[in-house]
Amino acid sequence: MVRPVCDPNQERRPVIFHEFDVLIVGSGLAGLSTALHLAPTHRVAVITKRALNDGASQWAQGGIAAVLAEGDSVQSHVDDTLVAGAGLCDLAATRFVVEHAPEAIAWLRALGVAFSLEDGALHLTREGGHSQRRIVHAADATGAAVQRTLIEQVRCTPQITLFEQHTLVDLITGRKLGQPDTGCLGLHALDEATDEVVTFRAPHTVLATGGAGKVYLYTSNPDTATGDGIAAAWRAGCRVANMEFIQFHPTCLYHPDAKSFLISEAVRGEGGRLLLPDGTRFMPAHDARAELAPRDIVARAIDFEMKKHGLDCVHLDISHQSPAFLQEHFPNILARCAELGIDITREPIPVVPAAHYTCGGVLTDLAGRTDVPGLHAIGETACTGLHGANRLASNSLVECMVFARAAAQAIAEAPQRPRAELPAWDDSRVTDADETVVISHNWDELRRFMWDYVGIVRTNKRLERAAHRIALLQGEVQEFYGHFHVTRDLLELRNLVQVAELIVRSAQARRESRGLHFSRDYPALAAPAAPTILVPPAG
Repeated sequence: MVRPVCDPNQERRPVIFHEFDVLIVGSGLAGLSTALHLAPTHRVAVITKRALNDGASQWAQGGIAAVLAEGDSVQSHVDDTLVAGAGLCDLAATRFVVEHAPEAIAWLRALGVAFSLEDGALHLTREGGHSQRRIVHAADATGAAVQRTLIEQVRCTPQITLFEQHTLVDLITGRKLGQPDTGCLGLHALDEATDEVVTFRAPHTVLATGGAGKVYLYTSNPDTATGDGIAAAWRAGCRVANMEFIQFHPTCLYHPDAKSFLISEAVRGEGGRLLLPDGTRFMPAHDARAELAPRDIVARAIDFEMKKHGLDCVHLDISHQSPAFLQEHFPNILARCAELGIDITREPIPVVPAAHYTCGGVLTDLAGRTDVPGLHAIGETACTGLHGANRLASNSLVECMVFARAAAQAIAEAPQRPRAELPAWDDSRVTDADETVVISHNWDELRRFMWDYVGIVRTNKRLERAAHRIALLQGEVQEFYGHFHVTRDLLELRNLVQVAELIVRSAQARRESRGLHFSRDYPALAAPAAPTILVPPAG
């Protein structure tokens, strides 16, 4: 919603206004890659609600999937992706990403990303669901290595202006201004330094805000993963797809002093075994691929064993590998566990599943275009069709890079778009909230009932309960939003409640169990396989 501009006869504060060729919201791999592709020809603003390196890309451990090994093939990578996606992957999108993955790796290497090498060549590891070794990585901190390089490049590129500590409030569209054919015209963002809402204008906007893992109580995601882009695009009139498919990473470190620390998929790829507390290995009883089964199967197996035996966690054992091997391949996991008193060279790692990746999102084409002219979505914010009902390990970072290049090319080739007069943000009739405890309470309530009712295993009754509570929260949040000065906490809560509604509605619409969506009421597959597409209300 764009608040009405003040009465022209009323005294108004000066408008804080920024104008660019392209606005990019988000500073992960998708956003920064797009910015660098566009910088030679466009004035680009990168808007991020915290520091540049505070997103999920920084946390990615495993790596980037690409067909580079002798004996591997594009078709093999495509097939592995389709199998993991449980019949819902879009074949054109899948082939598009897989075919362009090697050039994305080459681009990163040219920028100076220091990937792990073996005998002078890229070291390729293997992860669950992959039939070949095709994961390019930088030890067990690939995301951090890539982000470090991209941030260095972005900071020294004059055509890119950085706006850190700026939280997206909402997109400004022609529809909201009574000009329905003009598409996305810019956005409003809260500047944390001044506590003012500022206006950005540009003919092109790219949403690269990541996923929505913080809608759940337990998540591997950083605090920034609040579904901002998905919610804003929905409010702007974009369709969303497949929001019921939330990937739960099977192995998040279980420790009271460790917040959202992920134990990489590659640990199982290098021989890690999942065990019950008495040392019994359980994955072979659940799937012939055992620990190398796709993530949804492994996560459900762990959830089943925890509930069956009344456990707080299970254990992941990689201690049969040598200390030298673990130091070379998993130095960060080794060090972090050691800080917490866990010696992974001698003992197993306590792990639990946690919300990890939003497979659905804003519906886009193969250039990242959404339903709203001038608005693109890329990375975890988008639903390109690549992931289907379950993301194959290490396909996410490569999706970011391939679609960053595609979106940049589409923007560069797009016909000229209008630059309309935009309204300033009006908060002349709101006050500072005097009970911010309401926001924190609602945030906590939302994340808890989403974990309990819309988690790894779902039922109709649980979804109904969640939907009822979401409706109540939406009313409270909208009242807060309309009457009080906006804060980052309020904006994030507003977005999370909206995303929660989309997840529940999508889950209720899918009357089968497929991929990451498992329903006790509909345990079988239904035919034909079809995506879940939600259409926002008109007006």
